[in-house]
Amino acid sequence: MFPDDELERFRKQLLTWFASHRRDLPWRRTSNPYAIWISEIMLQQTRVAAAISYYERFLGRFPDFQALADASESDLLAHWAGLGYYYRARNLQKAARLIRDAGRFPATFEGLRSLPGTGDYTAAAVASISFNLPHAVLDGNVFRVLSRVFGDTTNIASAAGRKHFSAIADKLLDRNQPGAFNQAIMELGATICLPRSPHCLVCPVSDLCRARHGGRQNELPVKARRHGGVREYRQLFWVEREGNLLVWQRPSTSRLMPGFWELPERAELGWTAGGRKLGSFRHMITFHDYLFEVAEVETGTLQPSAECQWMPLRDLDSRPTSTILRKARRVVEKHKGQCTDAPRAAKLGGRG
Repeated sequence: MFPDDELERFRKQLLTWFASHRRDLPWRRTSNPYAIWISEIMLQQTRVAAAISYYERFLGRFPDFQALADASESDLLAHWAGLGYYYRARNLQKAARLIRDAGRFPATFEGLRSLPGTGDYTAAAVASISFNLPHAVLDGNVFRVLSRVFGDTTNIASAAGRKHFSAIADKLLDRNQPGAFNQAIMELGATICLPRSPHCLVCPVSDLCRARHGGRQNELPVKARRHGGVREYRQLFWVEREGNLLVWQRPSTSRLMPGFWELPERAELGWTAGGRKLGSFRHMITFHDYLFEVAEVETGTLQPSAECQWMPLRDLDSRPTSTILRKARRVVEKHKGQCTDAPRAAKLGGRG
C-alpha cells in the first residue's frame, strides 16, 4: 500500500482525470437510485455499449419500482430479451416487489445487499453513487487496476485474493467522494488500464504504477482457474408455414429461462433427417462452448411433439425469445438475403 501522501496523490490525480474524461453515459445523468440500480444489474454481464439501448428501453417501460413490480413476467422478459442471464430480470422483479411492499427504495448498503440478485459489488456501487456512502467497489476493472498499481501478484480468481483486494480497495477509497471515486477507478480500468496493451502513456496515475515501473503491466493481474471448457454440437430446425414459425416454450418449472420460446431440436420434431443447412453460429454459456447448426425443414415430413406451437413470425419481437433463437433467426435472415441478392450479383458479374 502507498504511504499517506501517495494515497492522497493517487485519489487527486484519478478524480481530476475522471472529471475531464468520463464517458457520457445515461445512468450518469441521474441520481435516481432505482435507475442506477437497474444499470448496475444490466452491466453485471453486459458491455457498456451494448447495455445503453436496453437500459433506455427498459426504463421507458418500467420507470420506477412500482411499474416493475406490477409487470407481467412475459412483459418483463420481452424487455430484457437480448441481455441474457435472465435470472437477473426475475431477481429485479422480486426485489421491486419487496421494495414496493416496504414503500421505499433501500438507502443503506445492508438494505441494498438484501435485495435478490444484488451482491456486494452492486450494493457498494449504488450506495456510493446514489447515497454517497463509503463502500468500495470491486469488479474486474478494479481488480486489474489495483493489481497493476501495486504490482500485486495475488490470484484474483481465489477467495483469498478477492478478500485481499477488497481490503486494498477499502483503504484506497476516497471517503469524501466515494461515488465519484468508485466510478473513476472503474472508468480507468474500462478505458485506459485495459486487459491487453494498456494505455500507460495517458494514464493519470502511471507515475504511481509499480507494474509499469517494472515493465510488468501485461503480466498482471494473475487469474488462475482450474475449470476446463466443454464443447457441444447442437442442431436447430427452422420450420415456417404460411407466415408462422414452429417453436416451443420452456415450462414455468424449467431451471433455465422458464417461459422463453425456443426453436425445436430433434427431440421436439420426432425427425431424424438433416434438413437443408442454412448456417451456423457459436454460443458461449460460462464454460460451455456450443456450435449450433440451423437447418430448414419442410412441414410435410414432421411429427412435432405436443410442446411445439405455431407462432406468427411478426410476434417474435414481442415475445420472450431466447438468445439462441434470435441468433438462429439472424442466420436465417442472412441466408435469405444472400439468396435474394444472388441473381442480381450474377447479372452484375456479367458486365465487362
